[in-house]
Parts: sequence; C-alpha cells; structure tokens
Amino acid sequence: MAIYLPELTADPLWFPPLHSTLKNPDGLLAMGGDLSVPRLQQAYRSGIFPWFSDGDPLLWWSPSTRAVFAPGELQLNRSLRKYQKQQQFHYSRNLAFAQVIAHCAALPRRNQAGTWIVDNMQQAYLALHQAGLAHSIEVWRHNQLVGGLYGVVVGGLFCGESMFNLEPNTAKLALCMLQQQLTGYSEGWIDCQMPNPFLLQLGVQPLPKAKYLKLLQQLRDAPVPSSAWEPAVLEFQ
Repeated sequence: MAIYLPELTADPLWFPPLHSTLKNPDGLLAMGGDLSVPRLQQAYRSGIFPWFSDGDPLLWWSPSTRAVFAPGELQLNRSLRKYQKQQQFHYSRNLAFAQVIAHCAALPRRNQAGTWIVDNMQQAYLALHQAGLAHSIEVWRHNQLVGGLYGVVVGGLFCGESMFNLEPNTAKLALCMLQQQLTGYSEGWIDCQMPNPFLLQLGVQPLPKAKYLKLLQQLRDAPVPSSAWEPAVLEFQ
C-alpha cells in the first residue's frame, strides 16, 4: 500500500507536526531535505532524528516510544568496576570523534545488512561535532580504541546516535562514563532513540512520545558550560 510522506522544504527549521507521524512504520514523519547543521539542530530540539539506509531517500523519524536512561541509572557495579581495572581501560571525551563514528559505521549488526551511517551521515555529524553540538566518549586499551559512542547534546539531554565495542563490555562502560560526564553539568538524561534488547538489559526506560517531548521541552534550553566537552582524558569516580 502506498503511503504519503510530506517532503521537507528548503527552510531548515520546518518539519511537519509530530501528530502526523505514521503508525506503520512507527514514527516515520517526512522525507527529503538535507543534513545541514541548522536542520539537524532543529530536528533534535523537536524530538526528530534522521535514519535511512544507503540508496534510500533521507527519512525523518519521531517514534511512539523512546528509550531513555534516567539520571543515575547507569552505574558501575562491583564486578564491572573490577573488570575495567583488570583490563586497564582508559577513557576520554572528544579525542577521536571521527574514529568513533567510523567504527560505528563499520561494525556488523545482527539482522542488519550494510549500515545506516552512510557517508553523508558521517560527514553531517562531523560537521555537528565541529559546531560543538555532537560529541564522543572513547574507551582505550593499550592506546587502541576498543569502544565508544557518539551523539548530540541538546541542553541537558544527550541524544545518543550509535555505539560500538571491540572488546566485551566496552560499549556499556562508554555509556556509564557518558552519564558520569553528563552529571558534571546536568541531571544526566540520555536518549537512545528506540529500545532494543541490549539497552533494555542495561535498564533503559521505554518512554511514550508525549512524556519524552515534555522531558525534551524541559531540558533542551538548559545551559551547557563551554568547558564541559573540551577534549580530555576521563576517569571513573
């Protein structure tokens, strides 16, 4: 059955109203437009994100349920803290953003052919990073990058885009370090877009869109100190 999708205009600040999202596929809102910094910034401030595969048109989504980590949800338990010390992992922020996004794009995913982090998506998020809006957390072992994540900061909310691990538990450790990093200047909310088994195992909360949008409205204009995301080495407290 054919579906009608609004096509974005040249105005980077315009998106269709969120009540017009489709139920099948869930959350599909619009197509077209571009991945410019102003459009992406407006999308995240509105509860919208791009997601499409190579060869597909540019698609924009706002699903009915969002996966959110509440403040304090991501904690190192005793065994994980011991494990990360034994493995001699080290951590940083924004020291290898381009490497993190490249690893996320290259990592094979179960039941998924190819990658949705296509070349123009990588370039778009590199531009967001250069604009001070997208950031990364890195996990290192013996000076080799073995895990990490990246996403977009919207005031007091971190909108996670993707993560990877080349050694066991490094994606989870990156998430824990991310929440510690966020609590340095905010409550520590993390949006992971859509629930999946890995996130649910870590304690992510499935949040109805109406509640998510209310949370986003409360957090999106919170100040972010200029020093909060300067490239730096990090340690677990």
